[in-house]
Amino acid sequence: MGWLASTLHLHVSAAQAGAFVRAAIYVVVGIALARLAAVTVNRATRHMGAQERVLLRRLASYSVLTLFLASALREAGFRFDVLLGAAGILTVAVGFASQTSASNMISGLFLMLERSIAIGDIINVGGTVGEVLSVDLLSTRLRTFDNLMVRIPNQTMVTTQITNYNRLPIRRFDLQVGVAYKEDLAKVEKALLDIADRNPLCLENPAPLLISMGFGASSINYQLSVWAKRENWLELRNRITREVKAGFDQLGIELPFPHVELYTGPVTEPFPVRLVNPAVAPGASSGGPSGGTTSASAGSGEGPADRAARTSTDPAADK
Repeated sequence: MGWLASTLHLHVSAAQAGAFVRAAIYVVVGIALARLAAVTVNRATRHMGAQERVLLRRLASYSVLTLFLASALREAGFRFDVLLGAAGILTVAVGFASQTSASNMISGLFLMLERSIAIGDIINVGGTVGEVLSVDLLSTRLRTFDNLMVRIPNQTMVTTQITNYNRLPIRRFDLQVGVAYKEDLAKVEKALLDIADRNPLCLENPAPLLISMGFGASSINYQLSVWAKRENWLELRNRITREVKAGFDQLGIELPFPHVELYTGPVTEPFPVRLVNPAVAPGASSGGPSGGTTSASAGSGEGPADRAARTSTDPAADK
């Protein structure tokens, strides 16, 4: 009987080893087919947007991998009926523990269906500006301009104001310009519009717009609004500022800066300052021995030493 028990034990061990080998084969084949499915879906959806391609690629890959993992577990002897029996209790526990995750997942589905943002867009979320790297089920990842990765929960993405900088094909740049009060405003307005017309990056439709913003503390303020294509907006912003400065310098138009000046009239020329009462010498306000004042006269500018020299008597001269 001992040899029979040993034979049965070896048979069971061989059967278990064969099951684990088949399970491992399922896992390896599943990973390979999941990658193949992702590549196939990516090639078949080239006409779609980047976000839709990523979503379909992940869906196909995860679906194939899940099927093969389930087959591998079943081959290894895992009983799914036990899991189904405890599914009710497990679902309640997981539901309480994953309320935030479920909210982020639902918000992620809303973001994907709404298509308000896509991979590659430059957005501003709560003061964080960056390029969208991915929109996943739980979070959205951004890469800032200083090369930092920011993960934002999808629930925050849904409840926060989002500014998409490159969703539309054209953008407007508003340049704030101030000129001195002495300048000819007609000349200033013509110069600004001519600069905008000569810039090849400024669109003709919509046309450049010049708005008078009113009187400032030391300048008359204008706003020059110009339109450009989305990809040329940053270059236009840099170029038109230099062109306005160079054009105003060539025409002699003053660009004032914050300062304090005193004027005697409408002409912006500083008036001279003349010292009327010179500084009084130290000790000039003290009284002399005779009790008389020794302060200098404001009109004559005479000091105490001069007055003493003028009133002194010489005994030799009296003789």
